Amino acid sequence: METKYLEAQPSMKRPEGPRLFRVLLQVSDLGRSQRFYESLLATRGRKVGGGRVYFQCGPTLLGLLEPSADGRRRIRRSPEPVYFSTHDLEGTYRQARRLGCLSPGRIHGRDPAGEIAVRPWGERSFYAHDPSGNPLCFVAADTLFTGTARQTKRWTRAFRARDKVARRVAANRSRVRSPVPRRS
Repeated sequence: METKYLEAQPSMKRPEGPRLFRVLLQVSDLGRSQRFYESLLATRGRKVGGGRVYFQCGPTLLGLLEPSADGRRRIRRSPEPVYFSTHDLEGTYRQARRLGCLSPGRIHGRDPAGEIAVRPWGERSFYAHDPSGNPLCFVAADTLFTGTARQTKRWTRAFRARDKVARRVAANRSRVRSPVPRRS
């Protein structure tokens, strides 16, 4: 009897690789952060002990962790935003504005982070932060950039075009234009 390997059987699915199931954010005040996320995400968090609260966000859990519950004094903020997909970007934006958590900066030095905008990579999104300073981003579900070959090609073209325009503008600004002498 011949053994058939998985690779030789196209009708069989390959086993999936690891899946992301939980992301933890450190927070300075668990109660305040739980109320904030319940309001912003419009869902209830559940206390699971050990200074943690979990929120079900699709197949992934968002966990809030208060390090002082483990005897640590300082929190470590996330260096990069946690990205959420939403079917109601405008409603989430209104709630974030009411909570006063919209990000004040700019994305790539260009677009205001705390406003809904179409980013150069095609996502409609806005940026915010939680009460502990962890950065967050909310993206319209129908505009997610997931790094497909087609999206990457479009994104690369858009960035090249933007950079080309920026170089032209800079070159025009650097030209010294001397006034043309007038004839009397």
